[in-house]
Amino acid sequence: MGNASAETRYSPLIILTLLAALVAALGLWAREVSTGGAHNGNHEAQAAFGAERYTWKLVTTWPRHLPGLGLAAENFAQYVEAMSGGRLIIRVYGAGEIVPAMEVFDAVSQGVADAGHGAAYYWKGKIPSAVFFTAVPFGMNAQEMNGWLHYGGGLDLWRQAYAPHNLVPFAGGSTGVQMAGWFNREINSIDDLKGLKMRIPGLAGEVFAAAGGTAVRIAGGELYTAMQTGVIDALEWVGPYNDLAFGFQEVARYYYYPGWHEPGAMLEFIVNRQSLEALPEDLQAIVRHAARAVNQDMLDEYTARNNAALTRLVNEHDVQLRRLPDDVLRALWVGTRQALDELVEDDPLAASVYASYRNFYNGARSYHHISEQSYTNVRDTVLGDEAY
Repeated sequence: MGNASAETRYSPLIILTLLAALVAALGLWAREVSTGGAHNGNHEAQAAFGAERYTWKLVTTWPRHLPGLGLAAENFAQYVEAMSGGRLIIRVYGAGEIVPAMEVFDAVSQGVADAGHGAAYYWKGKIPSAVFFTAVPFGMNAQEMNGWLHYGGGLDLWRQAYAPHNLVPFAGGSTGVQMAGWFNREINSIDDLKGLKMRIPGLAGEVFAAAGGTAVRIAGGELYTAMQTGVIDALEWVGPYNDLAFGFQEVARYYYYPGWHEPGAMLEFIVNRQSLEALPEDLQAIVRHAARAVNQDMLDEYTARNNAALTRLVNEHDVQLRRLPDDVLRALWVGTRQALDELVEDDPLAASVYASYRNFYNGARSYHHISEQSYTNVRDTVLGDEAY
């Protein structure tokens, strides 16, 4: 009886003590979450207390797991999941799995998917200025494009162009200077382009057509068969790293450089505006920074992989490596100037983007004459063919 009386007397005190401890624990957890505490158990604590989780669908214009291009979206999804502690999961779908490659823009715009990965110049028919955000023939390289987008006002103009379509774009990786492409015959003069059917998109396609060729727009996954069956006579894709993976050396013999048409091809992530704004601010920041990380990572990968792939193409597959003649390149430049004038003539936004692009281009080119280009020229002069 005596023990029972003691338990009755002290039970309220014990209960109050336990409640106080629970309140203190909850307060500590809330402070951790609000200040972004980085303790190892923070993700588990958020999950335990019901932190909201999100799942996105991301569609791409590339086959899944394609080296370089295709892996960019996969890497983006992994970065976002890791940085968010699993609060934002992104499911990646390759071309054709949910929508065809050339319907990615509309799918994300309409909310069929939350995000997409592709190239802005695919949407030139909808937005003429889009070509500037992928590549302009004889234009800026990858380093210069990144500078323009992130520090020269280019990204703001890109978002202005996409805003009416309910989309928020981000730089999504660069291949660096591409190859001029694969041809089933030698190109010795501008006349050799006449009658040639070539897969070549964007503004460069218009330039090629003006030179007497026929520009054809075909998704990447269809190129091998199109070349093999004679639907096209030539194609540009990316460069040795991707081209070797696609097996283009089996359907064409001549491999031309330099990539006059895409000197710094910039890819894009596009995000549905409602999907982005539905996220908490910290997850929105994670999306932004994950895209920025992938953007740099892709360029690093192509820089590391292209030469080894080119060596295999030439030494193991007997690919005939050729440089486009100067007079061909000059003629293509004349065509580029004409195409640019026509592009901006009736589109005020395209004219504004072009003015910004041209201003940054001229400044970067001027400085690179005494920095990047000057150093490369000196290195070649001093070293010649000698290995470092």
